[in-house]
Amino acid sequence: MRDHPDAVMLFAAGFGTRMRPLTDTRPKPLIEVAGRPLIDHALALAQDYGARRIVANLHYMAAILAQHLEGRGVAVSHETPDILDTGGGLRQALPLLGPGPVLSMNTDAVWRGPNPLTLVAQAWDPARMDALLLCLPAAQATGHDGSGDFTLGGDGRLGRGGDMVFSGVQVIEPAVLADIRDSAFSLNRVWDIALQNGRLFGARYTGEWCDVGHPGGIALAESMLRGGDVRS
Repeated sequence: MRDHPDAVMLFAAGFGTRMRPLTDTRPKPLIEVAGRPLIDHALALAQDYGARRIVANLHYMAAILAQHLEGRGVAVSHETPDILDTGGGLRQALPLLGPGPVLSMNTDAVWRGPNPLTLVAQAWDPARMDALLLCLPAAQATGHDGSGDFTLGGDGRLGRGGDMVFSGVQVIEPAVLADIRDSAFSLNRVWDIALQNGRLFGARYTGEWCDVGHPGGIALAESMLRGGDVRS
């Protein structure tokens, strides 16, 4: 079994409710930022990282997204009839991803700086970790509403609460999914298990990141990509 993550899961199944009315006619991953659909920004990072396998989970307007991804080296995991949330979606996709640790990435963010997949994969230590989340301070999280999600300790371990925002990129050991019986569940539950076992860790992103989960994030992300000043 491989210890270095070489498979990437792109989360693309959600309804994009915060993006309405834009998502009334198209899935959120196909909303364009700087002339490219969001999922293409994510796919470019996965390809630059050198992922051997790339999988996207699909549910909302799945046929449109599947057509967009056809012929681009992306396997698709269709969630039907029900959407499975991040944890359930990842577990269903495991046969496509293969054994060992997996990189996962939300497709509603844009990055400027080091490849986040490369950065978090380099920090992955399977001997100590079941999940490694790439985070950044809330003050530097463009487009993010609210406070942080975690505290990042001096030893790299994460705790709940604090000023660190989860960026949507992580490495996760899929074996921890086996303890959850529900078919649909959030990866938050997996993080809680890892936290209880002292195996939930974080790494800090050193570049720029913008949340594009809401319409206002589009202009912010485009300004960031141009190198302009942005405010969340």
